[in-house]
Amino acid sequence: MAPEPEDEMNDKNPKPLDEDDIALLKTYGLGPYSASIKKVEKEIKDMAKKVNDLCGIKESDTGLAAPSQWDLVSDKQMMQEEQPLQVARCTKIINPNTEDAKYVINVKQIAKFVVGLGDRVSPTDIEEGMRVGVDRNKYQIQIPLPPKIDPSVTMMTVEEKPDVTYNDVGGCKEQIEKMREVVELPMLHPEKFVKLGIDPPKGVLCYGPPGTGKTLLARAVANRTDACFIRVIGSELVQKYVGEGARMVRELFQMARSKKACIVFFDEVDAIGGARFDDGVGGDNEVQRTMLEIVNQLDGFDARGNIKVLMATNRPDTLDPALLRPGRLDRKVEFGLPDLESRTQIFKIHTRTMNCERDIRFELLARLCPNSTGADIRSVCTEAGMFAIRARRKTVTEKDFLDAVNKVIKGYQKFSATPKYMVYN
Repeated sequence: MAPEPEDEMNDKNPKPLDEDDIALLKTYGLGPYSASIKKVEKEIKDMAKKVNDLCGIKESDTGLAAPSQWDLVSDKQMMQEEQPLQVARCTKIINPNTEDAKYVINVKQIAKFVVGLGDRVSPTDIEEGMRVGVDRNKYQIQIPLPPKIDPSVTMMTVEEKPDVTYNDVGGCKEQIEKMREVVELPMLHPEKFVKLGIDPPKGVLCYGPPGTGKTLLARAVANRTDACFIRVIGSELVQKYVGEGARMVRELFQMARSKKACIVFFDEVDAIGGARFDDGVGGDNEVQRTMLEIVNQLDGFDARGNIKVLMATNRPDTLDPALLRPGRLDRKVEFGLPDLESRTQIFKIHTRTMNCERDIRFELLARLCPNSTGADIRSVCTEAGMFAIRARRKTVTEKDFLDAVNKVIKGYQKFSATPKYMVYN
């Protein structure tokens, strides 16, 4: 077999380049000043980065030019020339979903106009009945506005959940069951009502003497449900000017309807829900108008939607019959005085976090507090703690509780509202 030529062998096993060859290759295509130019370019880049770091944020981060290029005078002049927008209401859309769509707007106390859209608004942003911002020259729609709801109404929404649970409400086992049936069952198991073909109850009136746990149970409901919870105190809706209270009620229910599910709690509803009468002076007319607006919103022409209404009062006898009828308030839940077992349970709830001695006879203490409410029992526990503090002890003894019962239940008997309010309930 003939030996292979030397060239072919060299192709298969090429000779590796040494350092001199590599240095020679690197010089190919290089001019006399290439290295120094590259060095200067790198130094300029580093210097520019250093300057940017000293200036602060890069232009690409904010879209702003460098401070040296700012023209504050012309910017200020441009902002002063920019006209403020007017608030109008879009009442109708002509030829909707087409290129030549026009919008009928109503500028309050001026006139109605048929206008087009501005550059910064798309047709999908504007709906009929919406509030919009229009310019003062051509009245073109420039911006859609949110619905007008009074800030005082928006503030009534409970953002943070209260820290009260059903376990903290003592002596109201039946009342809790009735409340949960109305509030939680339709939200968690709506199919049960659909199968039976009935509407779930929509309103609950909680009534009973002061201190029996009406507002406390509402706070527990707010803690338990994920629905939006709106708390209204009756006296908040009593306004100075004619129609203001009714407008607040309308906006309240408008806001509630915009939520997926909502619970509205009217506390001290007898401030506005009193029975209608004519005092000859007309002083109560505005309160009655507010109450009639509530009556209309509860079961009027418009559907109420998924809104549950809870009301609390300690004078149910003063409420207007139109407010109490089924369909508006389907359930009336009485919060009576707690019995012996309930009072014992309330004592245990309030002493749960207290530093007490062992083997305190709570049933004995409950027997010593006849006809007392949950608020009275809480006061007894607080006073017992005060006796312990006065004696510079770190634990509360049974004697402290007995002294507190004598002080609160027997000593403050003349201040108790229970006998007076039991007449009304």
